[in-house]
Amino acid sequence: MQINTGLGKKTAKLVCLGALVFIITACSPVIRKHGYVPTEEVLDNVLVGVDTVDTVETTVGRPSGRGLLQDGDWFYVQSIWKNFGYREPKEIDRQVVAIRFDNKGVVSNVERFGIEDGNVVALSRRVTDSGISGVGFLAQMFGSFGNLTGSTLTGNQ
Repeated sequence: MQINTGLGKKTAKLVCLGALVFIITACSPVIRKHGYVPTEEVLDNVLVGVDTVDTVETTVGRPSGRGLLQDGDWFYVQSIWKNFGYREPKEIDRQVVAIRFDNKGVVSNVERFGIEDGNVVALSRRVTDSGISGVGFLAQMFGSFGNLTGSTLTGNQ
């Protein structure tokens, strides 16, 4: 009695091919993009000292974040994550665009920041303010830490 083994070989080949395709696709990284930052072409249309909150909203769109300590600065944030198999996802790129407004709602500064080894690095900056408007509370507090003396603490000057 003869058994037809041709069907068994075809099935084994299909199973091996399917397993190979599964292994290859399981080892491919998955790239995910979160958030939105405007392109340089879009930001070129935002004019410092001319555009207002309303015109920036029309040109660029609503921001993903707004400043808490300043008067309504707008922040656009985008992150790119790489997920490879069973490993924890890793952030491979982050872009932050900050559009700052003065007290009249007119654009005073447009900045773009990136992430490099966990440190924020300015990629482009249009206007640099000479004041301390961009310095946070903790930076101001620690900046004046060395200037304290016993007489200033007790009020005897």
